[in-house]
Amino acid sequence: MIKTLIEEGKNVLQKDPATNSLFEAIFFSPGVRAIAAHKISHSLYKKGHFTLARWISYRARKKTGIEIHPGAKIGKRVFIDHGMGVVIGETAEVGNDVTIYHGVTLGGVGTQKGVKRHPTIGNNVMIGAGSKILGPIYIGNNSKIGANAVVLKDVPENATAVGVPAKIIKKDIHDYIYAI
Repeated sequence: MIKTLIEEGKNVLQKDPATNSLFEAIFFSPGVRAIAAHKISHSLYKKGHFTLARWISYRARKKTGIEIHPGAKIGKRVFIDHGMGVVIGETAEVGNDVTIYHGVTLGGVGTQKGVKRHPTIGNNVMIGAGSKILGPIYIGNNSKIGANAVVLKDVPENATAVGVPAKIIKKDIHDYIYAI
């Protein structure tokens, strides 16, 4: 756990120009605190200790303003900047080196239990403030989601999606070559 805190703290120190020290990153970044609590609650959740896992998640939400369901899968070096209002649902999966700004929702559609209802986020993705990514969709590696976008369909790798509903405005040239 200490190793994880240090790695997450170094990530914040690298990505947030307002953070001045590793100590500050670890102790005052709500994203690091939420991720640390999630690691504990997720471990308990996988072992079937659902109530205790939810209690830890609930306490972390009250302290940080970031709600991460214990069932969600979170990768390494996920940077949640500011964090207030971030919601990550039960079946969501977040890759490595993802940046999430405040007010983002990785939300589900439907009420069925035991099915994938939330998005899967690839590696090295940036999700702009206020964005809503809804349903069991995939956001490709190295993609960007613009602020306040509402994403309802898959986003390919190396793409930028903006708007309500979100539309792809930029794709990597390699995607065009492969399509020909």
